[in-house]
Amino acid sequence: MSVNRSSEYLSSLLRELCKLPQETEWVEFKQNVFEAQQIGEYISALSNSAALVGKACAYLAWGIQNDNHTIVGTSFRPKSEKVGNEELENWLLRMLSPKIHFHFYELFVESHAVIILEIERAARHPVAFSGHEYIRVGSYKKRLKDFPEKERALWRIFDEVPFESNTAADNLTEEDVITLLDVPSYFELVARSLPESRKATLSALQSDNLINPNGAGKWDITNLGAVLFAKRLDDFGPLKRKAIRVIQYRGNSRVETLKEQDGHRGYGNGFEGLIGYVNGLLPTNEVIRQALRQDVSMYPELAIRELVANALIHQDFSITGSGPMVEIFDDRIELTNPGEPLVKTERFIDSPPRSRNEALASLMRRIGVCEERGSGWDKVVFLTEVHQLPAPLTEAIEGNTRIVLFAHKPLKRMDKDDRVRALYLHACLRYVNREHMTNASVRARFAIEDRNTATASRLIREAVEAGVIFPHDSSAAPKLMRYIPSWAVSEGD
Repeated sequence: MSVNRSSEYLSSLLRELCKLPQETEWVEFKQNVFEAQQIGEYISALSNSAALVGKACAYLAWGIQNDNHTIVGTSFRPKSEKVGNEELENWLLRMLSPKIHFHFYELFVESHAVIILEIERAARHPVAFSGHEYIRVGSYKKRLKDFPEKERALWRIFDEVPFESNTAADNLTEEDVITLLDVPSYFELVARSLPESRKATLSALQSDNLINPNGAGKWDITNLGAVLFAKRLDDFGPLKRKAIRVIQYRGNSRVETLKEQDGHRGYGNGFEGLIGYVNGLLPTNEVIRQALRQDVSMYPELAIRELVANALIHQDFSITGSGPMVEIFDDRIELTNPGEPLVKTERFIDSPPRSRNEALASLMRRIGVCEERGSGWDKVVFLTEVHQLPAPLTEAIEGNTRIVLFAHKPLKRMDKDDRVRALYLHACLRYVNREHMTNASVRARFAIEDRNTATASRLIREAVEAGVIFPHDSSAAPKLMRYIPSWAVSEGD
């Protein structure tokens, strides 16, 4: 999608569109026709057609004569139009599925009032309006279902073109690229010297698919480039909603907000600052080390880093209007990202790494933000055990993935769910490390004194009765018995 537009750029764009010999699959001209239902159908048709012909966005312009493309002006004022009691723009957005980004621009060209509607191209799914999908056939708007060959071609494009390769900003000069992207941070993070020439700089960005030449002597910034290295995500249309939000609450509920901060930089150039900000809000414990009192973070910093990175990388970018979020309470920290997990939440610890955004994951691994090989969740579980914290909780909720990390809580204050979850993850962690859970390992996990084997046995019995772990050698003496997670039994351990 395109960046925020100046009036000079929009005037130049309109003149270029008017030079087209006729309307195309991705451009439609109107003079004063602005019936709301038609506008919505055109948004669907133009968005889908833009994807089909490889355009970053589509345009619907008012104030243009349809036959000769002369600029004559329009009486249409989208900001004052309503459908019932609802503003036109809100109504259109509500009726779209998925809710793609579009924007009405009002400007004067040659003393005539003109409206340009810029529409984001479809990605991952055809865009429907009021439950129906539309497409352009030449300059005509048609139902997509009536043209199965175009529908098949559209789905092939969605399957072949990942989110990272789509265009975030198009038709840019070299100067625009340097202005919009944090180029020095890119070279610093990939451990390369900043080239002396602009040509070499752009070539390096292109080699990592951060930008692409557009064939007209200018450049397009890809979603990968914008998401990772934007100076301001706000400059990239719908991607501004993908900036991570950090919210701190008073107490253990969402009733009172203490601080709320939206990120603005890309995930790559802004990651260290983000982690520092989050860690600065987290509660601390006072400990004594070598006779000195010292405040130590309640949560392992490395675990926070892994979980934030995972929330950024594994989100579903096709879900519009929401982005990753970190919520900090007195007794826990919750990290939520759009998109349900690609593997079952209970199998995070042993499943091979899978990501919706492979290019994003790969480059974030290269710049040291994450570990693509899938050991991040193992590390989080291990660190919570080392720091004697309750086991983390994983949830798939209404199209989102949520990870909850709990503050310290003594064993006697943990409820049954806490205890069973901790035993299950402990058994999983031991198993993937080619070990087995035992009475002794459970005592170490909860810092139970060695003489209290009965306490560990009671915890194990709870987990066995819950069906999350099973004895590996049921004939062994209770103190010597080894345990494995339930899924290891079903896989023939």
